[in-house]
Amino acid sequence: MPLIGWSPFFTTTASSAAALTGLMFVVITLVRDVDRAGNDDGIGGFSTPTVIHFTLALLVSAVLCAPWPRSLLPGVIVALVGVGGIAAVARATWRTRRLQNYRADMEDFLWYTVAPLIAYCIMLVAALRFIAMAQDAPFEVAGSVLFLIFIGIRNAWDVVTFLASGKADAP
Repeated sequence: MPLIGWSPFFTTTASSAAALTGLMFVVITLVRDVDRAGNDDGIGGFSTPTVIHFTLALLVSAVLCAPWPRSLLPGVIVALVGVGGIAAVARATWRTRRLQNYRADMEDFLWYTVAPLIAYCIMLVAALRFIAMAQDAPFEVAGSVLFLIFIGIRNAWDVVTFLASGKADAP
């Protein structure tokens, strides 16, 4: 089985992704208490995708911690997560392009669109290779999960520093 020895890694990434998801909920709650204007566009365009990246990293990690007898079903689940992640990136990109109060710059485009799209494409290809029992496929899935967690950490920091700087309150 291609997942022998991977349980400690995916347990660690699952725990990390779960904790970071919880912290995002705390941040969003605190921001909602401060931001009485109800700027849901920014939350939907920037914070929600970050939570999605964390939760999909958690899902893939949890799925791959299970003692599967064969690689077909976990590979299919991971492939579906890859497809869902690509769709989530497309939706988030569409939402951020429609923002009225903020115009995304090149850095935002790279970190909120390009990087996650690369991570989910790697995950999708790795899942297909996982189904085909390629021996290095778990490394590719692991890399995409780690990439999503790092993207999420970077983007969460970006949102928090943006809000803390008071730029969100500017006209």
